[in-house]
Amino acid sequence: MATVVITQKRSTINRPKDQKLTIQALGLGKINKSVEKELTPQIQGMINKVGHLVSVENK
Repeated sequence: MATVVITQKRSTINRPKDQKLTIQALGLGKINKSVEKELTPQIQGMINKVGHLVSVENK
């Protein structure tokens, strides 16, 4: 599987609760924090849900 680096670029203030929980589930929570994840269908769905808050790089 491919790996991706997910970096939070925007705040979760004034966002719906499901988006806040998705950011936490990805291991993020602060702006400019990055995590490296395997690109599974579940992770891809999470990225799609909060794509406007994060940036994604293929590794």
